[in-house]
Amino acid sequence: MTDPIAPPRRKDPLKRTRQPTLPPAERSRKAHGLIRPAAEGRFMLPRCGECGTFHYPPREACPACLSFNVKLADAPAGGILASETTIRVPSEVYFRERAPWRAGIVTLDCGPAVIAHLHADCTLGARVTLSLQLDRSGQAVAFAHPATRTPNMADDRQWRELTADPKFRRVLVTDARGPVGLAAVKALKAAGAGTVFAGVPEQWKPFAGEAELRTLEGVSIVPLDVRDDRSVRDLAADIGAKVDILVNTAAHIRPGGVLDRDGLNVVREELETGYLGLARLAQAFGPVMRARGADGVNSAAAWVNILSVYALANLPAYGAWSASQAACLSLGQSLRASFRPGGLKVVNVFTGPLDIEWFQTEPPPKVAPAALARAVVDALQRGLEDVFVGDVAQDIHARFIADPKALERELAG
Repeated sequence: MTDPIAPPRRKDPLKRTRQPTLPPAERSRKAHGLIRPAAEGRFMLPRCGECGTFHYPPREACPACLSFNVKLADAPAGGILASETTIRVPSEVYFRERAPWRAGIVTLDCGPAVIAHLHADCTLGARVTLSLQLDRSGQAVAFAHPATRTPNMADDRQWRELTADPKFRRVLVTDARGPVGLAAVKALKAAGAGTVFAGVPEQWKPFAGEAELRTLEGVSIVPLDVRDDRSVRDLAADIGAKVDILVNTAAHIRPGGVLDRDGLNVVREELETGYLGLARLAQAFGPVMRARGADGVNSAAAWVNILSVYALANLPAYGAWSASQAACLSLGQSLRASFRPGGLKVVNVFTGPLDIEWFQTEPPPKVAPAALARAVVDALQRGLEDVFVGDVAQDIHARFIADPKALERELAG
């Protein structure tokens, strides 16, 4: 059985931080198709549209009937562990630094045999469940878990290499003044985070939930205003080398489009808090977090952006804010590429209208801040990159994948 992990020791300041290394990233163009389901937490395999055969690895043509009508489809994830091995002297530097490493072949119920990384509790000949995960190079790999839950299952060291579980990690929540930030702080502490730094702008101004925030054990309130260069840089100089996960909850939401407003003051505030705030955080915290991506048990692990699903397609009722969210999404994709050499995950959590004051005029369903916070924790624990929270976000995402132009017209109507 997997042993529970212990809280990490304080790093020896005399020891050099290990340089980040990545697993092999070479894949075929067809294999790149598995990245999206892995990022969203779905188990999909290529399936022939003619004979219905699942196959792996991805190929241009079906190996059973040679048809080119092959598309990804959701597949049954259960199977039998047919063989397993422990690699003690891997040829790749990344795995050599983490040896021994378990791998095996799983014969899936739907047909194909898949080479997968193995959870420590998987036993030869037993049933297992596969998932697609993104490794530190950003490529999709298969991971086998025991079919039934075991004690300390989430503490498996190979599993933690593919996730960003907040347990025992130090997390910065950039704006704990609002309901989303406050809910995120509580959810992260409940998930076992060692320390949560709760950023609060304008600390002299009282806010709802302040008393509860100050009584939470392991929560440290820090001054942080993402609209102020000096505030961001001062905090990064103070705690930047301690942050393992950053959760950006700062937002300035106002209804209306550009034509509905006289002047650009509100638009400027939306950009200052959203896009420029994210850029300030990236410049101040990004370099040191990327450098710490291989720092053993003290490694930096993830960067979380909470975005509106209307970053994908503009909602005219919140047109200017939707545009600022689209800019944040594009910047988040840039950060994902910049953080890749350090193995740092960038998690985009998309949500529809929230159950907060600035969406009072929007009809239900709405997403409660506590539900959004739980989704953030779940994404970190599962190693996801793109998460769509709530019925509205999931519906908009599905319609965007199917026909983005039709979605644009429907939202405009």
